[in-house]
Amino acid sequence: MTREDHTEITTTVTFDLASDHPVPVDVELRYDTRDPFAVYALFEPEGARAVQWILSRDLLADGLIVRTGDGDVRMWPDKKDNELVVIEFVTPKGQARFEAHAQDIADFLDTTYEVVLPGAEDEWFDFDAEIARMIAAG
Repeated sequence: MTREDHTEITTTVTFDLASDHPVPVDVELRYDTRDPFAVYALFEPEGARAVQWILSRDLLADGLIVRTGDGDVRMWPDKKDNELVVIEFVTPKGQARFEAHAQDIADFLDTTYEVVLPGAEDEWFDFDAEIARMIAAG
């Protein structure tokens, strides 16, 4: 497969919004070789507006093993249940903490690695085209 042969991988997993009464939220994870460093997470809570976050693929992989992230997304293994990970989103308007099954995320990442190996993302990303696009956008 070459940079011109693009692939998109999509799966839906359930994250639980952490609270006294956890709320399950369907999250569509999408990986596109046109943006090989990123995973798009579309949160579709029942009865609420969908929200999309762009996550680093490396952050998702690292967060399965250790606490990672120092910006608006943080992730770490759950200390009480090694089958879960915690993903926290922080914005100026508040924060949300979710729990997810680590295996669901690992399986999704494994599928992305079949297309683009870790460390080979730059072979798929056209830096010149992205710079030209940013310059044109002003």
